Amino acid sequence: MPVDPQILALFDVMATAGPKPIGEATVAEARAAAAAWVTYAGPGVPVAGVADRYIPGPSADIHVRIYTPGGAGPFGALVLFHGSGWVISNIDHADAPHRELADRTGCVVVAVNYQKAPEHRFPVPLDDCYAAACWVVENAGSVDVDPARVGIGGDSAGGNLAAACCIRAREAGGPRFALQLLIYPAVDLFAPAGTYPSMTENAEGYLLTSAAMEWYWSQYLARPEDAADPLASPIRCLDLSGLPPAIVVTAEFDPLRDEGEAYAARLAAAGVPTIARRYDGMTHAFFWMTGSVDASHRLIADLGRDVRSILDAE
Repeated sequence: MPVDPQILALFDVMATAGPKPIGEATVAEARAAAAAWVTYAGPGVPVAGVADRYIPGPSADIHVRIYTPGGAGPFGALVLFHGSGWVISNIDHADAPHRELADRTGCVVVAVNYQKAPEHRFPVPLDDCYAAACWVVENAGSVDVDPARVGIGGDSAGGNLAAACCIRAREAGGPRFALQLLIYPAVDLFAPAGTYPSMTENAEGYLLTSAAMEWYWSQYLARPEDAADPLASPIRCLDLSGLPPAIVVTAEFDPLRDEGEAYAARLAAAGVPTIARRYDGMTHAFFWMTGSVDASHRLIADLGRDVRSILDAE
């Protein structure tokens, strides 16, 4: 099907704003332009409580924002790592979708403002995310959460970080997370050109470009050979068995579509309960378009049902 007309209209608005393409802009310019996502996402829905905290991390205190839904706890929880290519955005830009996800899932959402590349390259953002997820499990009572019902997730680069955290937890004997929510995740930084048709089919014209992904990878990785590390490229992990149940979302017009779907297929083949959903007509970043695109709300409603179905089975 064609690209959703609401997304095309939003692209026109973005073009009017005139940001430099990723790769041509400096890091500072790209970060300044990312502030526009607050407008594209809209004001968000009210939740029972929002609190900002700083929790201890391996190399610095980590800023987290805790969204508490209505109702009585203890609640399930989603520890979320936002997208932005590991480089440009922060939890303010994802405030609206995080609010709506807390409302739809009935979970406490803990949004993690991990340190960004290129100042803090792999594995520093991953270390922050893993530490924050472990903190939620270990301090569940302080945020009115059931420690047995803590899931982790993220979109794009955040999906990469969530998938890697699940692998790290299994390898390190860490928490058994209740689920992994991977929204159009970047899971293969090591793939040779041509591995995934969507990287060519959707290389330009759909917000995220293949060239932009290469730039993001170059900012995130400390060394080119790090791309082969399963904690940087989760699909390169030889054994995916024993990982948490997965929800994997992809978008039709997204360079990352095929690697996300390949990862979902590998999880399922390894015996991991997996829900895979492709959203036709959608592009990368549509999770953040809640103020502009109706399908963003449909996505979050679907995630609400999927998350509840998994956590209610715990």
